Amino acid sequence: MNGASGSRVERRQRLALDLLLLAGLGLIMAVLGPYRTLDIPDLLRTAYWLIAVMGAGLIGIAVDSTLGRRIPRFWWRIAAVALVATLPVTPAVYALNAAMLDLPRRPWLMPQLAWQVFVVLLLIMALRALLWRRIVESRTIVVPPLPEAEREFRMRLSAKRRTAKLIAIEAEDHYVRVHTDAGSELLAMRFAEAVEELAQAHGYRLHRSWWASADAIEMVRWKRGTGEARLTGGLAAPVSRSCAAPLKEAGWR
Repeated sequence: MNGASGSRVERRQRLALDLLLLAGLGLIMAVLGPYRTLDIPDLLRTAYWLIAVMGAGLIGIAVDSTLGRRIPRFWWRIAAVALVATLPVTPAVYALNAAMLDLPRRPWLMPQLAWQVFVVLLLIMALRALLWRRIVESRTIVVPPLPEAEREFRMRLSAKRRTAKLIAIEAEDHYVRVHTDAGSELLAMRFAEAVEELAQAHGYRLHRSWWASADAIEMVRWKRGTGEARLTGGLAAPVSRSCAAPLKEAGWR
């Protein structure tokens, strides 16, 4: 399977999981019957909440795929996406209420409806984000590095950083800058040689001049095939198009 077809399969799988999550949330809302919908007949109430939640969720996902990736902070991103998605979802739910529940058209109640829509969207997007973050974490961290995977490389470091958490390595001319949670230092070696020594470690080649430890990656922002990885300690590393596939396969999308 080539990269393009693999990426399409991943997108379909992700969409399928999103739809499954939205359908599940719609059924839960139908059972709970919030916003005085519990008095509606069961079949109608179920259909209403499935349409409302899945429609709102898909709009939220579309907003998240454009606006959300520009906001690095987790909860700020969820709140912003829910707020922006509320704008188109509110009139859609207003029309749905009139069509399915035969509610009278009362435009002056739109602010109250918008608040209800925002709360539901906040719940949907938070649960979705937490689910995908959990999947990313399990894909990224569940496989530990081999016991000796970093030993040869670490022995090159000073005693202060030999046992520190390895964050990333960066090429600087004929040197390699090693970033750790105890600071950084330069090693007199070629970048290719350093990457080769870390071949069995749990990390990713991000760029022709960057390698990062898997558990040091906090976020990846994509733009037209390339990206930027936010790393532990406030570091930012470029992600080249040629190095993007392994990251996306690990769930960093």
